[in-house]
Amino acid sequence: MAKVKVTQVISKNGSTKRQKANLEALGIRHLNDSVEIELTPVTEGMIQKVLHLVKVEEIN
Repeated sequence: MAKVKVTQVISKNGSTKRQKANLEALGIRHLNDSVEIELTPVTEGMIQKVLHLVKVEEIN
């Protein structure tokens, strides 16, 4: 599986409860927080729900 770096670049103010919960579950708590996670179908779905709030980079 590939690893990706997910960084929150836009504030979660005004987001739905579901989007805020997805950010929390990914381990992102503040603006400009970054996490490196394994890309599985579950995490990929979570990222898709908050794609407008985050920047995703593939790690080699």
